[in-house]
Amino acid sequence: MRKIVFILAFGALGAAAQVKNYVPVTKEMLLNPPAGDWLMFSRTYDGQRFSPLNQINSRNVGQLRTAWTRGIGTGSLESIPLVHNGVMYVLGPSATILALDATDGELLWQYKREVPANVASQSRAKTLSIYDDVIVYTSPDSFVVGLDARTGERRWETKADTRGHTSGSIVVDGLAISSGTCNGLRSNCYIAAHDAKTGKEVWKFYTAAGAGDPGDSSWGGAPEDKRTASTWGLPGTYDPQRKLLYWGVANPTPNTRVVRHQGKVDAIPRESPADLYSNSTLAIHPDTGKLAWYYQHLPGDDWDEDYTHERILLRTKINPDPKFVKWANPDIPKGQERDVAVMVGEGGGVFSLDRGTGQFLWATPFPFDVPNFVLKNIDPKTGKTFINDSLFFTEPGMHHVICFWNTRGYYPTAYSPSTNSLYVPYVDNCLDMTSAGPQGGERRFGVPRPGGSLDEFAGIAKINMETGEILRFNVGRAASTGSVLATAGDLVFNGDVNRRFRAFDARTGKQLWESILGGPITVSTITYAVAGKQFVAVFTGDNLAAPGLAREAQLKPPAGHNAVYVFALP
Repeated sequence: MRKIVFILAFGALGAAAQVKNYVPVTKEMLLNPPAGDWLMFSRTYDGQRFSPLNQINSRNVGQLRTAWTRGIGTGSLESIPLVHNGVMYVLGPSATILALDATDGELLWQYKREVPANVASQSRAKTLSIYDDVIVYTSPDSFVVGLDARTGERRWETKADTRGHTSGSIVVDGLAISSGTCNGLRSNCYIAAHDAKTGKEVWKFYTAAGAGDPGDSSWGGAPEDKRTASTWGLPGTYDPQRKLLYWGVANPTPNTRVVRHQGKVDAIPRESPADLYSNSTLAIHPDTGKLAWYYQHLPGDDWDEDYTHERILLRTKINPDPKFVKWANPDIPKGQERDVAVMVGEGGGVFSLDRGTGQFLWATPFPFDVPNFVLKNIDPKTGKTFINDSLFFTEPGMHHVICFWNTRGYYPTAYSPSTNSLYVPYVDNCLDMTSAGPQGGERRFGVPRPGGSLDEFAGIAKINMETGEILRFNVGRAASTGSVLATAGDLVFNGDVNRRFRAFDARTGKQLWESILGGPITVSTITYAVAGKQFVAVFTGDNLAAPGLAREAQLKPPAGHNAVYVFALP
């Protein structure tokens, strides 16, 4: 016991040991990662979360066994680990970074940031990034921090204005690009780039259009300093051929139009653009931070819906089937191949855009098409979106049920080029909302979709990226708060709030393996290899989404138990 206490205490000051034979991570390695490494939150710049490893496959996955486990402290845990050259870098709870031997979980070093306990306990950054010999960490006290990847010693830190720095970072051409939440002022709603080796700030892009910006007029004259739209969710993805970074922006705040625009619900349009760049995809030049194009998925939000998180980049034929796709651009020749950016919003809907220009290709309500969907219509030729104004809050005490609500979360989806399909864990969940009035302040909570079945509350959707056809599997009550992983072994891995971690056949959705763990699966979910042996790793633990999703499905609230679980073939 004394040895363990000594290691943790020493690690809090710096390095308990040292990563031996460290190999610096180059720009070329990030562009084309070694098959056994996991060098960014979704492995590759395109965000596909697809691994070429196939030692574990659909024929032998039933033999998976626990290789090692490790507890990682208490607090909110919503992150994704990195693996490089046999070392796992873990963004743990309570403002802690761990370097572990990826073959057995042995602690190599630990960095513990000295922040107030109430701040540390809500340490919610989603990702780390790595470049050269630096681990880039966005801390809960709003610093961007560079750590020595060998020892965990702090190399540099730079103060940021964002609150909480929840998104984490991705490194492009030596720049660590990050974002986070806002605290009610436009001045701290931005995406920023820092030199990954020195911490020097290079540029900022403000996510609410200001005076003189394209989109300034979309705010209807609202005071510039009060225009806010955060990027609290997952970091962006990157197209190295076009040299464009794709980043998602969340809702404008405050939540409703009436409050946001001094009592005037129509101070802004009911179609895009409105309150730019809220609920938009941004294409940004990573060297300068200048905007190349944008697309707004939900204009002038009235309900605090989010269209942030990852944009997955892929190449596919465009052949949307009217049985599955509601809005398709008629000017796109059937069967034409395009490089696309695909996203699924927390408020629902699947969108496919040309990633070079932002041209609208197709979109459809998701997970289902219902009258109280957040969008009323999309112009298929232009891609202009129209908000469902029948659900606006124009008077005190109004009540609506809006669909959908957190139908997917901050746990990234995956794409398999083997099946040309996106894999999306979803919940059939809507927002029950009452505006402030005689009953008191604004009330809002998630509810199963009216007319839906609790026994079909959650599932995984396999969405064909050519046609839009959806195959649903793993349907039941237990929602997922875990990332999806797709592999060349024709497998899809995902876990749920009911502690089940599972592997499925990527083509049919058939369950092939299951392990019951010590807590709800939370984000994470990666695969890597060391010395020719493939491993699958996942975290369990506390996150903000799991208790609510369990309650809405009438399941017992899950217990925390923050830990790393790693599996391999015997």
